[in-house]
Amino acid sequence: MTPGWRLRTPLCDLLGCEVPVMLAGMGGVARSELAAAVAEAGGYAQLGMVREDPALIAREVAALRAATARPFAMNLIPAATEPGLLDRQIGTCLDLGVETFSFFWDVMPAVVRRVIDRGARVIHQVGTLEAARTAEDAGCMLVVAQGVEAGGHVHGETGMLPLVEAVARAIRLPVVASGGIASGAGLVAALAAGAVGVQCGTAFLATRESFAHDYHKARVVAAGSADTVLTDVFVLNWPAHAAVRVIANSVTEALGFARTGHDPERLPREVIAREGDRPILRYSTDSPLRTTSGDLEAMALFAGQGAGAIDDIPPAGERLDRLLAEAAGVLATLDGLGRC
Repeated sequence: MTPGWRLRTPLCDLLGCEVPVMLAGMGGVARSELAAAVAEAGGYAQLGMVREDPALIAREVAALRAATARPFAMNLIPAATEPGLLDRQIGTCLDLGVETFSFFWDVMPAVVRRVIDRGARVIHQVGTLEAARTAEDAGCMLVVAQGVEAGGHVHGETGMLPLVEAVARAIRLPVVASGGIASGAGLVAALAAGAVGVQCGTAFLATRESFAHDYHKARVVAAGSADTVLTDVFVLNWPAHAAVRVIANSVTEALGFARTGHDPERLPREVIAREGDRPILRYSTDSPLRTTSGDLEAMALFAGQGAGAIDDIPPAGERLDRLLAEAAGVLATLDGLGRC
């Protein structure tokens, strides 16, 4: 199959994309350059603007629209954002004519209803069957079922495939799979489990257009599937007991077997890096971006278990084409097996 091969599912018609692959709304990383590259390659883009200033949101929306006319979603995290800032973020997005929002963490029906009442649509990422049902009841039009294999913040304890199967059977909404998917085989497996598409984060973090720091990208490339750990020690700036999947580093190694159960109130506040004039604390949820300086090794190096399938840092469009070509090859193999 050629890299230009395309797979179409109902997700494409629902979101207005050409292929059933969504860019995860990675805070800080999924900015306009990466979002535009994924959208222009046929995927569905999301801008990761968790807790960002509304002025930056406006600039990023303008930059994305200047780079592509394709549709996109605005990714915000209501449960992890100060209410006043969240109100300004949503107000700015609505004033800018953002048509689709993508939320994560706890489902907050009042927030969902606010944007729906203004004519926008809502995608909600969930980590449990209960949350998927709540999202459906709240009026969301699509759920992303995130398995525990995922990089970054993880809101459940179930693997991607069994979670997708359970959610797809239990609700009427379309389901997108997320968690450890970085290859065509992962895409095909998700579709077989009942998903209409996949959401990829780590695979797009390690691309040229990603706003992640080069150090973070290099660590993803060097990592294998067994090199990530689930911990709640990187919790400052988020609700307590929020687990994240990261590449093991000096911070996680020092924990020994005590990777979970950390109380943010008892964690020391020590500045280890800076994002411009903003200090970054050890144990914060900040990951290193292009503009970060300091002790990058000790920061949260988010990556999913699919990191083992990533061995270079290509343009995002090339990454997407490869994934689709791999999926075509897997489907061809399965078709051949079916003819035996």
